Amino acid sequence: MKKTLLHFSLLYLLFCFTLQNISAQNLNTTFETSNGLQTAPYEEVIAYYLALEKKFPSITVFEMGQTDSGLPLHIVVFDPQNKKHSKENFSKNGRNLLLINNGIHPGEPDGIDATMLLFRDFAENKIIPPQNTIIAAIPVYNIGGALNRNSTSRTNQNGPEEYGFRGNARNYDLNRDFIKNDTKNARAFAEIFHWLNPDLFIDNHVSNGADYQYVLTHLFTQHDKLGGDLGTYLHTSFMPQLEDSLLRKKWDITPYVNVFNQVPEKGFSQFMDSPRYASGYTTLFNTLGLTVETHMLKPYRQRVDGTYELMKSFINIADKDAETINTLRKNALEKYKVGSYYPLSWAVDSSKTSTLKFKGFEGKMVPSKVTGAERLKYFRDKPFTKDVTYYNHFKATDSVTIPSAYIVPKGYWNIIELLRLNKIEFSEFSKDTTINAEVYHIKNFETVKNSFEGHYLHFKTEVRKST
Repeated sequence: MKKTLLHFSLLYLLFCFTLQNISAQNLNTTFETSNGLQTAPYEEVIAYYLALEKKFPSITVFEMGQTDSGLPLHIVVFDPQNKKHSKENFSKNGRNLLLINNGIHPGEPDGIDATMLLFRDFAENKIIPPQNTIIAAIPVYNIGGALNRNSTSRTNQNGPEEYGFRGNARNYDLNRDFIKNDTKNARAFAEIFHWLNPDLFIDNHVSNGADYQYVLTHLFTQHDKLGGDLGTYLHTSFMPQLEDSLLRKKWDITPYVNVFNQVPEKGFSQFMDSPRYASGYTTLFNTLGLTVETHMLKPYRQRVDGTYELMKSFINIADKDAETINTLRKNALEKYKVGSYYPLSWAVDSSKTSTLKFKGFEGKMVPSKVTGAERLKYFRDKPFTKDVTYYNHFKATDSVTIPSAYIVPKGYWNIIELLRLNKIEFSEFSKDTTINAEVYHIKNFETVKNSFEGHYLHFKTEVRKST
């Protein structure tokens, strides 16, 4: 306990010192003063936003819920109407809201620095702010990982000089925790998400794996899974607009290169973002989601600059299409009625494909100098542009008919707690009641060999029904 109190006291002193230092530096960030070689530490990030809040009426900073580190999450709101908000009286006033999430993997800090620059430049009118869109950001989601700074856990990443660690204070990967809510971080996120009710969502990451010419890749939520007119709009309008905007700014972008130990030109599929991932969770609420994946082998300055430009383009499109997005989200809710079809599981539909003009590097298997085993090596002196088959359509493999209600036994308090956290409406029986109900019984399932963060990930689950 004494060590914890000392740690918090030191953090508080660092906040105060950093806040004074930021004011003296005229709102320059560590990323800027280091010529793009360094990223701001956690205490500096929070102090920076507090300095912005003090200087600009358009920015408000909130503390929202506890994390596994013992420190609260923060949410920063930029309102172009120069309106200060309060937790109790927050309202979008008919406008849309974009939520940006940064530092879920603090070893991938590009979005942390890019968003600091974005909020400052909007507040100072260096760039034209949106008129129909409020912007909110979680400065650092994984606080415990951000405080665990090192320079070795991502050794093949091209900068910054130091960064945070992937696991949080309990060593959980928060990008696998959105639906199960095992961490305080995820529970605080749910509180923020339902308070803001975002229409759009960006989660900033850094990708590893294959090598290619792009700095930026995008991972939009899978449009078939989003479904209906909202999914069609995301796939045929919003995504092409973003790609075209970035191309005009000479920031080529491609879909997330979803390959493992093979060259991309053989073709690859879109990533399926299940609800344990950020954009999969937000899609459950008809929120248009995007995960940004910059390429770890590109210099840190390029990655931050690219993330900044991507968010600018995203906001411009969202603001221009604000009315359309608002209407589509409202209409999407009408799909989910008692007796209607609801898909649960998905698989790649190989009968439908797209073709990418992909800019890559030639790669081949070569003997490793360390182990002698075959490894994949890319040759940057052999760039190419080739047509690559992209599997970006999915089909439902399992579904359910939406019932009038689900009945949860009272002993399952953990489920009831998550329903309450996620603002799911329910009522409790006041006395013993007899009703007719269809019941699922697990008939068969398969599971993985090892647990993941306290859970076994089951698959091929079969159920039988009885009344």
